[in-house]
Amino acid sequence: MDTNKPFLGFGLGLRPEHYQAIVDDPPERVDWFEIISENFMVEGGKPLYYLDRIRADYPMVMHGVSMSLGSTDPLDLDYLDQLKALADRIEPAWFSDHLCWTGVDHQNLHDLLPLPYTGDTVRHVAARIRQAQDHIGRPMLIENLSSYITYRQDEMTEWEFLSAVVEEADCGILLDVNNIYVSSFNHGFDPMDYLRGVPADRVWQHHLAGHQNQGNLIIDTHDEPIIDPVWSLYEATAELLGPVSTMIERDANIPPLPELLDELDQARAIAEPHYRNME
Repeated sequence: MDTNKPFLGFGLGLRPEHYQAIVDDPPERVDWFEIISENFMVEGGKPLYYLDRIRADYPMVMHGVSMSLGSTDPLDLDYLDQLKALADRIEPAWFSDHLCWTGVDHQNLHDLLPLPYTGDTVRHVAARIRQAQDHIGRPMLIENLSSYITYRQDEMTEWEFLSAVVEEADCGILLDVNNIYVSSFNHGFDPMDYLRGVPADRVWQHHLAGHQNQGNLIIDTHDEPIIDPVWSLYEATAELLGPVSTMIERDANIPPLPELLDELDQARAIAEPHYRNME
């Protein structure tokens, strides 16, 4: 993988609630969009109509939720074929999925489930990432999860596991800053240890999002504004990791587009001074 990472700027997740507004008045404050791949792996209709219209004006990346890289089931070749067809259609800068498993025995559990952090798991997942990346023929990024459990079998920290997987697979990282914050709260580790522990040249993209704090547990929900401690952690990533393409995820309680554009402006205002200091 070429570790001279491209920098797309500051983007948003493309959601149906905003399709028409984007087509009617393409926002200059958005540099690029991320799509949920599975939403567009269809034969036709309104999703692909708007996808083609918006892709004509903006770079895009593809983000998947069901590759199930950690499963013991073989990778679904029909799924990979459809993913490749979508990638060939929109020519994304990269595609991504999660460092997790989502089902077993060909049953999709529709959740992003954590893996044990062991050497055997590193080798298993890395081989499947290489297979997917070769099949699609484009750079692949792997996203860290929000997690709520740990395994007795764990042999390393989450950031050591993530780093080992991407080096073995020769792929990139989609570093979700909110997920680091959520997991650090749930498991009691220092999020700065995480940021210092990942290979900076492999981090090609950031996610920012909101969550719900249940008191003794934080749940990653993507249905609230980004909170101040996550913004602070994002500033630390900008200082440590340099220019990284950043986007905001909102999947429920989706506000009007101008509200998300204001959050995106906040991300830009936080990160860009640190980027200029590195020039």
